[in-house]
Amino acid sequence: MDAGTLLTLDIEKPAGGGRMLARHEGRVLLVAGTIPGERVTARVERVAKGVAFAEAVDVLSPSPDRRVPHGDPRCGGDVLSHIDYAAQLRIKIDIVRDAFSRIGRLPLHQEPAIVSSPERGYRLRARFHADGPRLGFYREGTHQICDAGPTRQLSEGAVEWIASASQLLRGTGLNGLAAVELTENISGNERAVHLELHGGVDARAFAPLASGLVGLSARVADRGNLEKLSGDAVVTDVLQLGETGQRGLVVLRRDVRSFFQGNRFLIEPLVQHILASVPDGPVVDLYAGVGLFGLSLAARGRTVTLVEGDPVSGADLQRNASEAGQQVSVEVRSVESLVASRRFPRLAQEATVIVDPPRTGLSPEALTGITTGAPAHLVYVSCDPATMARDSRALANAGYEMSSLMLFDMFPNTAHVESVGMFVKG
Repeated sequence: MDAGTLLTLDIEKPAGGGRMLARHEGRVLLVAGTIPGERVTARVERVAKGVAFAEAVDVLSPSPDRRVPHGDPRCGGDVLSHIDYAAQLRIKIDIVRDAFSRIGRLPLHQEPAIVSSPERGYRLRARFHADGPRLGFYREGTHQICDAGPTRQLSEGAVEWIASASQLLRGTGLNGLAAVELTENISGNERAVHLELHGGVDARAFAPLASGLVGLSARVADRGNLEKLSGDAVVTDVLQLGETGQRGLVVLRRDVRSFFQGNRFLIEPLVQHILASVPDGPVVDLYAGVGLFGLSLAARGRTVTLVEGDPVSGADLQRNASEAGQQVSVEVRSVESLVASRRFPRLAQEATVIVDPPRTGLSPEALTGITTGAPAHLVYVSCDPATMARDSRALANAGYEMSSLMLFDMFPNTAHVESVGMFVKG
């Protein structure tokens, strides 16, 4: 089997990354652009050890769940956009169940519920690459720029800003832009941008891109300092979490470079689920970001310790926590350093620990420190089913049982799904 080979395949089941699994003469293929139950003609793209990757070129027996995709499915990760949205949700549930069974060796005896999202305009944060005046995503597996607008992920305002920025760059002949980070607040009435520029570029020449933004910042590759080109590249989110007055109100200011959950429609449902999952008692919020979960709990009167290792998110966290009262403490340090300290077991005793690690999951050092501290309850927020399943196996080995699992479709039409698991120490 070589790249370019055409095969007739029967698609069996979902696999990670948005591809579907098929077999040919005993070899596993991961096929893009397909749906379980279909028969397709597929072209082999590349062959790796033990598996081949292919793309459908003709659908011989289409699924009733097939629809016409919007734009290019391999732009912006929209690899499931050819599938009816309700079927996408079922597929994501299947992917999570398979990960827990195959990787975590923890079969789910009950199908997890999944919270759906509007498919359009959901995305709060995005990173665009630049090719001269053109801004967009990289097409999957390439460095080719593709237009972000047709993915429907972004708000109309964000798409308009990209178009006007490209037009300005083209009109002025400005060169030297490498990448753009854009963020909006939940309501969409604030937008901020950070520019990454090649070395030797005068950042001030890009100040006209600030039109329509609350703030624009930049960093030149051969200079370490952050440059403010217009205002502060900071947006403000206001969450009203079901209670009247200040007790239910959470205000978060965040730099465009800080991590934040990406779906404007599901942030409040996600936070509400966390609030409902955490039992009474103190809370330790690891990987706290700008304070989304921990400060929402603090607004309900909880005693919360928040830990964030990234200096940009950490600065936002300190600022956001400054008005929260004495029941809130912030530590800008790595999770690994805190959980390895002598203080952590005392801090975690009878506490609920919240973890929201990066896609790579918990590091071995973080896992060891957390399980050694033995908190009574742990809430694991994950954007990757495979690493969550792996870490859940380690937690099970340390005496934890997963009492609930809820899914949130934070990125419709993509292969990503957010999982929230509640673990109880046995």
